Amino acid sequence: MATIGDVAREAGVSRSTASYALSGKRPISEEVRRRVLAAAEALAYTPNAGARALATSRTKVLGLLARFYTDEFAPAMMQYIQGVTDTARDLGYDTLLVTDEDGARALRRITDSRMVDGVVLMNIAQDDPRLPILRAAPQPGATVGLPGDCSGIDVFDLDFEEAGRAMVDHLHRLGHRELILISQPEHVVERGGAYVWRLRDAALERARQCGVTLHTVYGESRQPAVGRLLHTLLDTYPSATGLLINNEAAAAALPSVAHERGLRVPEDLSVIGRYSAEFAAAFSLPYSFVESAPDRLGSMAVRQLVRRVESATARREPFVVRFISPELVSRGSTTPPRDPRPRTPAR
Repeated sequence: MATIGDVAREAGVSRSTASYALSGKRPISEEVRRRVLAAAEALAYTPNAGARALATSRTKVLGLLARFYTDEFAPAMMQYIQGVTDTARDLGYDTLLVTDEDGARALRRITDSRMVDGVVLMNIAQDDPRLPILRAAPQPGATVGLPGDCSGIDVFDLDFEEAGRAMVDHLHRLGHRELILISQPEHVVERGGAYVWRLRDAALERARQCGVTLHTVYGESRQPAVGRLLHTLLDTYPSATGLLINNEAAAAALPSVAHERGLRVPEDLSVIGRYSAEFAAAFSLPYSFVESAPDRLGSMAVRQLVRRVESATARREPFVVRFISPELVSRGSTTPPRDPRPRTPAR
């Protein structure tokens, strides 16, 4: 394995000059820096992580705190994680994924020990106990998800309120007057998952303004419970002509439920989901959807975090709260409603 001494000899400079050229700790002429970088590349030189951290006060590692809850759909969470890790890698950073049940204690451990240069938090709760620790940490932090208090951190999220309004508006314009909205499981709300009620409450308010009846229910996260719930809802509200889905597990289960019932989309039921294009492709979902943009959100959080890590000026800039505007992607699963007809009951 090549050492810094090998790089220095290859470049024809002193060991200290080679070190300064690679670390950026002192000004080095552009010509010398290019020689050192070329030598490092030719020798496949990789700085020792511990030595680099001592020399630069950086680890080139970002912490990512995320949990895989049993009442949430794991494939959807993985897309957010991939957005973080892919962007971190592109920017030259490794990612330390921390999934401890006690997230506050884990966060304190990795920030106090200087294991990471910055932290991204996921699974954000309305009153998230990790946030006071992150605000007090020496490293900058960013969240994918909107907490109740956004002070002291950079925040990135989908505009769930606008997503709820857009879903209702689209079907209202087509003439629908009775809809069903399936949200995430109730436990997600109980632990502070604000994105659930943000979309639901905005959809309910827009439905009220438009004169649309909107039935809202909490969904399930796994089969067979989510399939049973879909059957029950379609039996309970036979005159509903549109289905809004803010629950990935329900969206993935709907094709088989519709097939069992002989239910045609959009002829018998118009459908709009809220998930990503990658999710739709993975589960072969033919429904129109609001793009949740998990990869983009993760990327935005990491890029802002790295800016603050690498620039003293950026560290002093005001914190930001940025929302991605919802994009409704049409897959032909909505149409003006026909005269209601009795639905085939669950077998």
